[in-house]
Parts: sequence; structure tokens; C-alpha cells
Amino acid sequence: MKGDIDVVEQQATASTQRRDYYAGGLMILLGLGAILKGSSYDIGSLREMGPGFFPVAVGVIMALSGLGIAFTTVAVAARDETPRAEWRGWICILLGILAFIVLGNHGGLVPATFATVFIAALGDRKNSLRDALLLALAMCAVAVVIFWWALQVQLPLFQWS
Repeated sequence: MKGDIDVVEQQATASTQRRDYYAGGLMILLGLGAILKGSSYDIGSLREMGPGFFPVAVGVIMALSGLGIAFTTVAVAARDETPRAEWRGWICILLGILAFIVLGNHGGLVPATFATVFIAALGDRKNSLRDALLLALAMCAVAVVIFWWALQVQLPLFQWS
């Protein structure tokens, strides 16, 4: 019985590794295709970007991501353990995004930023409530300086609606 379970687990791990290799390879191919097609246009420079700059930049990022996916699969296979899904993190990130949507419309930049960062920080099991609170307060200060003061984004700091 125990041997049968081990065989099934090994087959599932091999199947997952193959899918990750294929996903990494597909990302590399799509990235190289974007680089090839984008380089047929004028790329320009960082100061004066041409129409080919963005496709080439995205292609490079996709190809590097594909390499990362493939090498991560090799590292996980070497450890021979399958990582668990972090549902708490996923749920907190999604709730943080929803909080920003709702509070951005009805509360302003500071409450939306605070809620988003606080909720998302709770997704990490190592964070305490105090750490999440301090991080949210610090990010509110950063958001005010960058978005409201420097970039002058037309989102009020506080509003009541």
C-alpha cells in the first residue's frame, strides 16, 4: 500500500515538472518571438523610445521569466518536495486589491493604501499585527509623497462618500 502511494506521488511530481518545463519553454519562445518581431522596428533609446522598444523589453522579461520557471523546476526537483499552495497569501492579496477599489472610490488615497497594505501584509504568516500596522503606516507616507505630492495624482487624500 505504501509503495503504491509513493509511485503515485512520483508520477504526479514528474507530471508537474514536465508541465513546468513546457511552461518555461513556451515563455522563452514567446519572449524570443517578441524580441525578434520588436527588433524589426526602431528600438530607440531610454530617452527616446521607438515603437520596437516596448515589445523587445517585454520579450526579454518573458524569456528571462521562462528561464526562471525552468530553473526553479530543476531546484524543486533536486529537493524532491512539492511546495504547498499558500492560500492565505493569495486570499489576503485579493482582499487587499478589493479594499483598494472600494476605499479608493469612497475613502481616498490614505485609507485605500492603508487597508491594501495592511490586509496584504497579513498574508505572510511571519508578520504580526504590529508589523502589518507599521508597514501600512510607512506605505501611506510613501504613497502621499510619491503619488499625491510628487506626481499630483488626482485622488484626494481623504474623502467621505
